[in-house]
Amino acid sequence: MAILGSMAAPRSPLSRLFTVLLAGVLAGLVLAVAALPGNLLLGLTARSALGSYAALPASLKTPATPQRSYLYANDGKTLITTFYDVNRTDVPLSEIAPVMRQAIVAAEDRRFYDHGGADLRGLARALVANVKGGGTEQGGSTLTMQYVRNVLKTDPTRTAEERAAATDPTVGRKIQEIRYASALDKSLGKDEILDRYLNIAYFGSGAYGIAAASQRYFGKPPAQLTLAESALLAGLVQSPDAYSPISGDKDEALARRSYVLDSMVATNAITAAQAAQAKAEPLALHPTAQPNGCTAVSQGHDDWGFFCDYLRQWWLTQPAFGATVAEREQALRSGGYTVVTSLDPKIQATAQKQATKVYGYDNKRALPIAAVQPGTGRVLAMAVNRHYSLADNPGGQANHPNTVNPLISGGASVDGYQAGSTFKLFTMLAALESGRTLSTGFDAPAKLPTRYAAEGPGSCDGHWCPANANPDWMDGYRMMWDGFGRSVNTYFVWLAEQVGQDKVVQMAQRLGITFRADSDANFAKDNAANWGSFTLGVAATTPLDLANAYATVAAEGTYCTPVPVVSVTGADGTKVPVGQPSCKRVLDADVARAATDAARCPVGQQSAFGQCNGGTATGVNDILDGRPVAGKTGSSEENSTETFVGFTPQVAVAGIAANPDDPADSVGSAVQTKVIDAVARVIATAVKGQPEKAFAAPSRELAGDARRPVERPTVPERRQDPTTDDPRSALQRWLDRRG
Repeated sequence: MAILGSMAAPRSPLSRLFTVLLAGVLAGLVLAVAALPGNLLLGLTARSALGSYAALPASLKTPATPQRSYLYANDGKTLITTFYDVNRTDVPLSEIAPVMRQAIVAAEDRRFYDHGGADLRGLARALVANVKGGGTEQGGSTLTMQYVRNVLKTDPTRTAEERAAATDPTVGRKIQEIRYASALDKSLGKDEILDRYLNIAYFGSGAYGIAAASQRYFGKPPAQLTLAESALLAGLVQSPDAYSPISGDKDEALARRSYVLDSMVATNAITAAQAAQAKAEPLALHPTAQPNGCTAVSQGHDDWGFFCDYLRQWWLTQPAFGATVAEREQALRSGGYTVVTSLDPKIQATAQKQATKVYGYDNKRALPIAAVQPGTGRVLAMAVNRHYSLADNPGGQANHPNTVNPLISGGASVDGYQAGSTFKLFTMLAALESGRTLSTGFDAPAKLPTRYAAEGPGSCDGHWCPANANPDWMDGYRMMWDGFGRSVNTYFVWLAEQVGQDKVVQMAQRLGITFRADSDANFAKDNAANWGSFTLGVAATTPLDLANAYATVAAEGTYCTPVPVVSVTGADGTKVPVGQPSCKRVLDADVARAATDAARCPVGQQSAFGQCNGGTATGVNDILDGRPVAGKTGSSEENSTETFVGFTPQVAVAGIAANPDDPADSVGSAVQTKVIDAVARVIATAVKGQPEKAFAAPSRELAGDARRPVERPTVPERRQDPTTDDPRSALQRWLDRRG
């Protein structure tokens, strides 16, 4: 490599001055030792290094080179994306093709295995030639000296001024480089130095290190490089940008390849015949651009971007990656981490297919879906009918088809969506925890006057007066089983009043419901006892929060903080202690089992005590082929949103149909059947191939005295819904849309 600039670059006056000065400093030494045998010269060089390994900067002993971080799906193989400031990944020498090692030595430092880190004989020869002039400068830096320079100019622990000084055209800097190289050579083996060099050298087109270069130019790992490919890459390091066959001069790249092949013949690494054959090979590039960040996920999988963004936000909260958010961000982009995420590609694919089946990418309405694993909190899928992209949208379309807003997990400008009667679960849990039983009965009226003052159409004599959506099917004596199964509003408003609305709000928070909207957060903090409509799901939530809340019940009362990773491994192979399930018991197991028993009713299954007599999502049982499942539908006022959340012991999935940009845009009741179907099919994919697990029955003590005639559903008005192609009866479709 040239001491200053590329070999083709004209020398500046400063370059000439530096060369002359350095030549003067070394001239005496060169003249004194020029006639000495090679081994004696090496010994003299080592003894005159004027430094020791102990005195080296820490970065030269243990280089802190920035490396790319990789994000994989939960199989540890499916690449989601990478993060980097510098496109680099370190690999051991054993994973680099032998011809690549031979090529770089032949191209840059033929006497690498003979000198002591600083090749004074070669340096003197280059200096003399450069002083004489002739249009080009000759190289004199060894691989070890180049390595020193590369480390010091990229060391993230040094200041910008210190990094710039690593390439200053001064005599002092060059002598220091020689000292450092000699000290390294005395302490490290040649293979270790070669390995470090190959992992830090710049090969052009944004690729730092041989692993990145091999992928960038040929789309393969460095262990698979051929002789012709190795020679091409080795030829690039002298002038990476100029010789890059992707962004530079292809003819120059091929000329350099020929030079390297001839050098390999000269060093006896290959034969002349092998060189001729490699020279005859055409330039066969397979350029591969490494994705960088969440907006650069694999082609055809831009839906993974929403999960990627959720993981990034989680990462920025983890102290293990730095004391500040800025440090954690830098760690992700330069720490060389291997992150095996919790994303399940099969579940994600089904969730995305179902979300886009209900609404297309360009629809203003959306169906965000989240899947969570009970007992661990691991997030298995996050899908929505949107492209995770910064691309522009058509005029007037704020979030479709492209957006990077967290529509599934919430945060930033996304507070969430009303989830309707799915919040009745929290009322039931609070009631069970207070000592009430599943058989707690109430003669639910069509309308229930409450103590909460209210005006308008929904009031009765100045008080809030909630009503049942289908009085003929919902009114009458109800217990928790059929009150939940038929989604009887007046039963649950009455039950919440008995327990205390504040207890219901607290229960929701214990199970992970986060109030992101200021109005909800303030009401929960200051006036929870008077939040009469809370049980009907008027607070905004997200599919992820809702799925995880129901996952807590599926795990028999064990709440786990949602987590998007399975493991994180540092660049040195050390496991980082993050991403393990963080769980705690928030409910008595029997209380959770009792709630699950009632939650069998909505989905067309039977409770352990035979008290289910109708449900709002009975088709789920057919989709799951009778496998134990539980869940709940939810319709907000005027059908602004439609929700379904279902769970088995192995997975909990929630989907909410809404307009993220306009809460006043009602999605309508007709879509509820489709939402139920979509969520159920995601559950079916998640449990496919897994052993069937039954829900544990609650105690008879918590079930209470359930002796009463089991009511059968009355027949509501039959009507054909022209917006659905559901083959089930009109009665069943009507029932499925209620709740």
